Amino acid sequence: MCRSACRNTLRPYALHEMHRTLLYLFVSTALIVPNARAVSQQPAARDSIIARIRAEAEQRSRLYPLAQTLLDSIGPRLTGSVEQRRATDWVAATYRGWGIPVRAEQYGTWRDWHREIAHVDLVAPRARPLDGVLSTWSPGTNGTIEAGLVINPDVRSPAEFEAWLPRVRGKLVLLSFPWPSCRADESWREFAGSERLDRMQRERSTAMEAWYTARRRSGARGTALVQRLADAGALGVVTLLVPPPGPQGWGVSTISTTVSSTIPEIGLGCEDYGLVYRLAENGQGPMLRVDARAELRGVVPAANVVAELRGGAKRDEYVVLSAHLDSWDPASGATDNGTGTVVMMEAMRILKAVYPNPRRTIVAGHWNGEEQGFNGSGSFAVDHPPVVAGLQALLNQDSGTGRIESISMEGFAGAGQFFRRWLAQMPADVARDVQLVDPGTPGRGSDQVSFTCRGAPGFSLRARNWNYETYTWHTNRDTFDKLVFDDLRYNAMLVAMLAYLASEEPERMPRTRATAPGSGTGASDAMPSCRRPARSWDESAGG
Repeated sequence: MCRSACRNTLRPYALHEMHRTLLYLFVSTALIVPNARAVSQQPAARDSIIARIRAEAEQRSRLYPLAQTLLDSIGPRLTGSVEQRRATDWVAATYRGWGIPVRAEQYGTWRDWHREIAHVDLVAPRARPLDGVLSTWSPGTNGTIEAGLVINPDVRSPAEFEAWLPRVRGKLVLLSFPWPSCRADESWREFAGSERLDRMQRERSTAMEAWYTARRRSGARGTALVQRLADAGALGVVTLLVPPPGPQGWGVSTISTTVSSTIPEIGLGCEDYGLVYRLAENGQGPMLRVDARAELRGVVPAANVVAELRGGAKRDEYVVLSAHLDSWDPASGATDNGTGTVVMMEAMRILKAVYPNPRRTIVAGHWNGEEQGFNGSGSFAVDHPPVVAGLQALLNQDSGTGRIESISMEGFAGAGQFFRRWLAQMPADVARDVQLVDPGTPGRGSDQVSFTCRGAPGFSLRARNWNYETYTWHTNRDTFDKLVFDDLRYNAMLVAMLAYLASEEPERMPRTRATAPGSGTGASDAMPSCRRPARSWDESAGG
């Protein structure tokens, strides 16, 4: 899931600021108060298709084998990787096996980077293995290296930094602020209390800001900094795999995308980064042995998978089931967004079984390149203006494994009445816990943006949290075992019912924007601007 303007390259000195922005965007979205219960108190209409969708979802679910194959056997699906191409082929083959027309639609190319083994060990002043990983898209070590560690220095000027640079020759350079405590903030709250947690957080924020301010005085940041270190003979850089505002949970490390194209970047977990930093800071001679291999294989096709149940009377109008297929690669991309992928596949399987001849065309879009800025869905929207023009509703799910409990109208006035009507036709126990965020505000964090920015009605299906942001989102813990299949079965059933009802709906979904609440101007809520989708690595923000 890509929550703001995505980049392939993360700058170490701006990392904490970027994540602070991400947290703000998430909290702002989470605080939207649902202003209406989605379901009326009238008895749900009896509908044989609704009943058959429920029976198919509950009695013949294919979610477990779908998820196990995708997440365990194929694994993470980094854009451009061989695993991503395997996933594309597997999704398409699965749809064909169900008799659903499908195509892999190339929209561009991407670099093919392949992660191999990574071993990172402390060898002095004592020996122990470390929790380390090669940052995504980083060059490898090309064999085993042993090197001492130096800390990117606190300097007063670029000239002072230049005078220090010769010290990096043959060394690994520590580029990140070391967290004072790697305990989860919630652990501090439970055992120290809110007052001590607040004090710890203030002290940590002050120390972090001072640390990065001191390093900015060198005049070199991000990719330019790493290039200067490489030119001076550094063997690699070492960064921390924990984003601000703090440690997320026990044993959790986030993904790290490299700022280097010339020397390896090694990410260490919170505890081990703190260990080697303190050893270096206190002159205790830390040495690392690193064997972290990767291969850059050139340029390969980047494609979306598009499955379709062709409509009848209104075949030129569309209901789109939306989820991104790509993921980051340190884990399995289970909840981001393997769950959305298999839910949309299962919903299409159910519809094929019980509603094979829809009124409107039903499309499942499995997008590539979401994590780099909605590139797959954005390219599809650009390349298929008739789908955008004829869109009745796009249902996007990209918020983890939990049961869908709210649907955002994304700022479309009048959309809520459609969803209330549809939910009222479902069994009460299916629809009663779903709330509408109506009219809501335009989201900016996932693939519905590629359509809403063009004025087309895309909607975000938001799931119960299950510690998504603090435990599995973009972390090394995003694995198959985190899936909650009772919730996923419910989600597939709900999506299939919504797709059926949206397809049969007599009226077109309105595209009028709601006025901004409390603005006093009558102005519409600002929609996110339509990014130009990157169709190659060189066009991307980090390429």
